[in-house]
Amino acid sequence: MSIFDTEINRRHTNSYKWDKYPENVLPVWVADMDFQAAPPILEALNRVTQHGVFGYSRCPDELNEVMMERLRMRHAWEIDKKWMLWLGGLVPAIGLAIRAFTQVGEGVMTAVPVYHPFMIEIEMADRESQKVPLKLEKERWTLDFEAIEAAIRPNTKLFLLCNPHNPVGTMFTRDELQHLHDICQRHGIIVCSDEIHCDLILDDTKKHISYATLSPEAAQNSITLLAPSKTFNLAGLGCSLVVIANEELRAKFVHTKAGLMPMLSAYAYEAALAAYRDGASWHEELLDYLKENHDLLLAAVNRMKGLKMRPLEATYLAWIDTRDSGLTDVAKRFEEAGVGINDGAIFGEPGFIRLNFACTRATLEEVLRRMKTVFV
Repeated sequence: MSIFDTEINRRHTNSYKWDKYPENVLPVWVADMDFQAAPPILEALNRVTQHGVFGYSRCPDELNEVMMERLRMRHAWEIDKKWMLWLGGLVPAIGLAIRAFTQVGEGVMTAVPVYHPFMIEIEMADRESQKVPLKLEKERWTLDFEAIEAAIRPNTKLFLLCNPHNPVGTMFTRDELQHLHDICQRHGIIVCSDEIHCDLILDDTKKHISYATLSPEAAQNSITLLAPSKTFNLAGLGCSLVVIANEELRAKFVHTKAGLMPMLSAYAYEAALAAYRDGASWHEELLDYLKENHDLLLAAVNRMKGLKMRPLEATYLAWIDTRDSGLTDVAKRFEEAGVGINDGAIFGEPGFIRLNFACTRATLEEVLRRMKTVFV
């Protein structure tokens, strides 16, 4: 029995995920996991609590060093400490990037379907949203470079990239990223690369490529967003990292965030340090468990009439095609059957659903049993 089989009751804990629905509904929607954090993280948080003083905190030097070593070893990416900016959340980082590198009315491009805060942040910043559809090629979602080229306008200044991609689960190859870089470089477009899912690789034949590692030019024309939140289930602690090699872009980002973002807590910093320094064995076991859940879900969904799921390369978020089901209210039908999922419309793609399988095996099996009552 895996440690990830342990059922933890999250109801009535003010859980954004679990307390959205009545008790007869199993929530598999928002992207947090139902697993308890790794023991080294819990120990680190307990030490902060036992100390009992919760004043302002600075980033531990060790966290910067551990993160630099991690990027060097896992992603062949040598970074300088001065490139690193810690802040309380990845979504605010997206909003800051939009405001730092574009002006009101200028265009921000992204490939849809995509993590919906991309589109929300563009709209909230009064920028022009320039959405380009992903394309399905040999049963794998990828960027449509011809469509990207055709959609670029003189006012296009920023491309929001999600890699690994949420919600379709693709890890873009070096050639794909290079093609995107060539386009953006030619048109003077900065790339903001959200790589928050880069340590959740399900396909062992694939390797995550950080956009900034393509070339010195790519590093100078991009910023990278990272966090321990998805990998180690620390989303509620609010701890993210922005890496910006270009001094001018970094200065613009720092200027834009001045006075808008609070300092991180000791809880956030110490949890991140414990995760990156001491969480390797927990992470390895997590990936094995998620792979088994993925395979179970993939086989079961593809046996259901009218549903289609393609294998994921990364993330714990399944992207399921419901267009052949003949139903236009799939999310509602699922909820009536006791399963709470994300409707694909919020990601810019009606006719799909997103399902979070970072739950216990028993929960997933019950979710599948309930799904079958809708799609027999």
